[in-house]
Amino acid sequence: MSKMIITAAVTGSIHTPSLSPYLPCDSKAVAEDAIRAHSAGAAVVHVHGRDPKNGRPSSDFALFQEMGEMINAGCNAPVCMTTGGRLDMTMEERLRPIIELKPELASMNTGSLNFYIGGLAAKLKDPKFDWEIPYLVGTENLIFSNTFQSQKRYCAAMYEAGTKPELEVYDSGMINNIKYQIDIGIIKTPIYIQFVLGILGGIPATVQNLVHLHQSTLNAIGEPNFVWSVCAAGKAQLPIMAAAMAMGGNVRVGLEDNLYVGPGQLAKGSYEQVERVVKIAKELSIPIASSDEAREILGLKGLAKVGFKAAVMNATA
Repeated sequence: MSKMIITAAVTGSIHTPSLSPYLPCDSKAVAEDAIRAHSAGAAVVHVHGRDPKNGRPSSDFALFQEMGEMINAGCNAPVCMTTGGRLDMTMEERLRPIIELKPELASMNTGSLNFYIGGLAAKLKDPKFDWEIPYLVGTENLIFSNTFQSQKRYCAAMYEAGTKPELEVYDSGMINNIKYQIDIGIIKTPIYIQFVLGILGGIPATVQNLVHLHQSTLNAIGEPNFVWSVCAAGKAQLPIMAAAMAMGGNVRVGLEDNLYVGPGQLAKGSYEQVERVVKIAKELSIPIASSDEAREILGLKGLAKVGFKAAVMNATA
């Protein structure tokens, strides 16, 4: 069995500060959790920006630069930067960190969908900030737009920067989108796919659906042409991770996807979820990839070629 890559997605743009006191809400907190998750066994870290004044998801370019530099001052993990860091970002905001910072990895959403997270508002009895409830309930009228034209621009910018696209698949139709763009030369193989399960508007987080997505990708693209990982929202996180491990896949955990480490128990950081995944993997005799091994598996360019200051050039993986 090949080594398994663990990704830690440490903050995201779904949860709000009042949902957990442990949610990283500024660049320093994001970097600290990312570094600790790496120490726990995460080979890759995935980051979003947050306004340090109120924790609101932010597309401020300076935040991405800060996070990249802080993380690679403390560990050598590849940093996967989001192109969807806030649900209402413009194309220019999405692409700027890729064009200027040239990270090793960046997320690329492979289709449009309803992206409803308004149900979380019911959990906010006394929110810390006045933006939280309107932000959540406002997604009732949100279409997370990722058109073919925008995907073409993402790919062009990423390949120009030497950044590997992490192709986010929220539903099975998006596999057809990827296949089409491979056929016309927009997306280059081998590809790296992240199946995203459990978003209301996308495919539900069940083992059957994970198997369906994997088999559909095998049929459309072929085994030599892709590496895959999976994340799942909420309480489905760990069961789906266990299923993915049994299927030979890679996994993503972190506070972006789930605020808990067990029933009713808030995770104190993404590192606690990484620790649980590592424990399960060891019980299944699945070896864990280091950051440098993840680079080899995914075909990443390495820290020396990123556009932000990567201070840890000789850190242990």
